[in-house]
Amino acid sequence: MDNLLGLLRIKVKRGINLAVRDVSSSDPYVIVKMAKQMLLLSPYAMVSNLVLIDVLLQKLKTRVVKKDVNPEWNEDLTLSISDPNIPIHMTVYDYDMFSLDDKMGDADFDIKPFVEAVKMKLDGLPDGTIVTKVPASRTNCLSEESCVVWKDGKVVQDMCLRLRNVECGEVEIQLQWINVPGSKGLMAH
Repeated sequence: MDNLLGLLRIKVKRGINLAVRDVSSSDPYVIVKMAKQMLLLSPYAMVSNLVLIDVLLQKLKTRVVKKDVNPEWNEDLTLSISDPNIPIHMTVYDYDMFSLDDKMGDADFDIKPFVEAVKMKLDGLPDGTIVTKVPASRTNCLSEESCVVWKDGKVVQDMCLRLRNVECGEVEIQLQWINVPGSKGLMAH
């Protein structure tokens, strides 16, 4: 808990126009992962042999929605955040009972702009105030501009992520921060 800054609640809202992976539909679910990069040094290696590896810290999954390429999940997945510079990786799969699940695309998203907004003292702002905007670009998976907003006394960010490595599909999510008593917190970071 020494490095814990807080919790990130990711509401996986819905999928839009997801790829068909079964006969006429798909049985989609979402996996959200956060990795941590670590330096690995063999006890027999010299300093020049440092290797950067990704160690999986957390992996969360939504339920499967049967026969639907426009699924409504509306599920909260909560990640422990110790380094806001690490992007979050999302993959959509088609559940198959008798074979390996088919990949239906993936997306990475950056939480830095969201975390920077959470650090600000925003109490007293009018509800619905846009704190910052993140434009869609070739370097992110946003399908449209994403706004970080002060809403109901909290900072939230809605995102529509365009899936990569697939012919079509988007996933709508919402980010919300949860402070954890006894954690390092964002103000110290």
